[in-house]
Amino acid sequence: MYETLPIPQSGKHSPPECAWWVALKLVNHVGPARIRLLLEKFGTIEQAWKAPERELRGVLDARTLTELLTVRNDVDVAALWDRTTRNGVRVSCWTDIDYPPLLLEIPAPPPVLYYRGQVTETDSTAVAIVGTRRVTAYGREMAHRIAFDLAKAGVTIVSGLATGVDGVAHRAALEAGGRTIAVLGSGIDVIYPGTHRDLANRIAGQGAVVTEYAPGTQPDRYNFPPRNRIISGLSLGVVVIEAPERSGALITVDFAAEQGRDAFAVPGPVHAPASAGCLRILREGATLVRSADDVLEDLHIRRSAADQPAPTTLPLSDSEHRLLSVMNAQPQHIDDIAAKLDRSIGDVSGELMLLELQEIVRNNGGGYYCRA
Repeated sequence: MYETLPIPQSGKHSPPECAWWVALKLVNHVGPARIRLLLEKFGTIEQAWKAPERELRGVLDARTLTELLTVRNDVDVAALWDRTTRNGVRVSCWTDIDYPPLLLEIPAPPPVLYYRGQVTETDSTAVAIVGTRRVTAYGREMAHRIAFDLAKAGVTIVSGLATGVDGVAHRAALEAGGRTIAVLGSGIDVIYPGTHRDLANRIAGQGAVVTEYAPGTQPDRYNFPPRNRIISGLSLGVVVIEAPERSGALITVDFAAEQGRDAFAVPGPVHAPASAGCLRILREGATLVRSADDVLEDLHIRRSAADQPAPTTLPLSDSEHRLLSVMNAQPQHIDDIAAKLDRSIGDVSGELMLLELQEIVRNNGGGYYCRA
């Protein structure tokens, strides 16, 4: 499930400008459009917060104005800021120099970001890796390989901390010694799923955990689609590893298209449910990805000087060794291969595709494969 971390109370102090943005988020119906109007009228959010009611009436509708007046009478901004920024929580708003520049480019960027860790200039070279929570062995291998190689090349890996593809991508980036950013659909003090709390702590030490939701916000299902626009917004492109037809990963691709970001997809077996979404977006114009090199080339990203090319061939699993033991230089149909192994065609198809990408197996067309 999820785990809530306490944020202790503390004393008063003079709050920075961003504190007034945090306070304004307590007012319903004040989104990016109204915040822009307030900035145009008053110059800063602090001045807007303190403005007389008659001046606010020209910018806000009656319902929103009433709520703002109620909230600002009840809230101690300095105390709210102190509670929010405890336990290493950082806050960034549009006017801050450290607000991610890529995110600032998207339509309606989140006015306030809460995060643990650090967002650096190098994170402007970032790629999102997303996919299903029910990842197959093939999807796991591809997610790990692509994320690892991109991170080694100096690319920051962005994902959503979910189980499945997200978790694999984050861990691969950490293993490569690279940077990774996890975007939450909950408050910064609420880690979901709870089993990823240790992973979130590792990410905060080697990247950042980011959210637009105030501390204490629970992981409601309505929070996750908006969260996906931040994943794509922080990235130059989005790579989908595996995604069924009705997958949240495809929402991220839709946001990427709206934001002018590139979409990539790893192909999978045509009959596999986990590949249905990838195959659809490939037909719709997404770029086919076989390796990190395809992403680097299409996005015109140069490898970092410290990048050491990863081995082109991954260690084979026991099941892959068994599969190869029934194959030779003569093409065999996938049905016959699966029958020899007493395995499903879906499982065998995924492994054959992975071996094909490593140039160990050759696809002869028509469902026939042989040793390369």
